[in-house]
Amino acid sequence: MTGARLSMVLLLALAACSAVARRPPEPCVPVPAPVPAATAAVPNLWEAERLVDTYVRDGRYDADVARIVGEARAWLEERAPAVAKPAIVLDIDETSLSNWPAYRLNGWCRVVRGPCDLEKGPCGLRAWQALGRSPALEPTLALVRRARELGVAVFFVSGRPPSMQAATERNLRERGYSWTQVLLLPAGRKFASAVDFKAPERRQITERGYTVVFSMGDQDSDLAGGYAERTFKLPNPVYRLP
Repeated sequence: MTGARLSMVLLLALAACSAVARRPPEPCVPVPAPVPAATAAVPNLWEAERLVDTYVRDGRYDADVARIVGEARAWLEERAPAVAKPAIVLDIDETSLSNWPAYRLNGWCRVVRGPCDLEKGPCGLRAWQALGRSPALEPTLALVRRARELGVAVFFVSGRPPSMQAATERNLRERGYSWTQVLLLPAGRKFASAVDFKAPERRQITERGYTVVFSMGDQDSDLAGGYAERTFKLPNPVYRLP
C-alpha cells in the first residue's frame, strides 16, 4: 500500500477513534478527514491501526525516513560550503525525536492531554514529552552531527508549548543533539496554523544573516511559507496538523 493511500485510510478510520474503549483521559480527537465518496468503503479503526503498525514495525517507515534524510544530507553537503552563513531548520516531533512509543499505547490515536501510563496506556502526549524519553530519529541525528562538523547552524523550531522548553532541550541533549537555538511557541500566543509561527521564525533567522539551506519536518505546515532554499517532508502515517 502506498504512503498516500495509507494516510487516507488512517484519516478516515480515526474519525471513529473516540468510540474506542481505552480509558482515555480525554476523547481521542483525530484530524478531521475528508468525507468519503458515497461508493467508497469506510475503513474501520482496527484496520487503520493494523496498517500503521505494520508500516512502522516492518521497517518501511524507517526506510522512508532514511531515504528523505539522505536527500537532505546530499543537499547540505553541496550547499554548506557555498554560502557564508549556512543554517538548517528542523521540526522536533517525528522529525528529530519520535513519539511513536506514546502513540502505539494509544492505538495510534493522538491523545494530547492527560497522564501517561507507560505500561497499559493511554499516554497523553504532553506528559510523555515531559518525561524526556523520546528516542532520536537516527538519520536526523546523524544529519545534525554532520551539519555541526560543517559549521552549519542548527535551529529547532517546534510547536511544543513554552512550558516544555527545559524538558525538550534535556531530551534533545541526552539523545546526542547539539544546536544553535531551540525555538518553541511563544508564551501566550496561539496560531491557526504552524505556518503562521514557523515561517516568521525562519524569516527572522535569515534576517540574522543566515542562509537556510533547507527546512525539514513531518507536516506540510512545518515547511510552507518560504525562507528556505529547499524543504524535505518526512512521512507521518499517524496525524496531520494545520
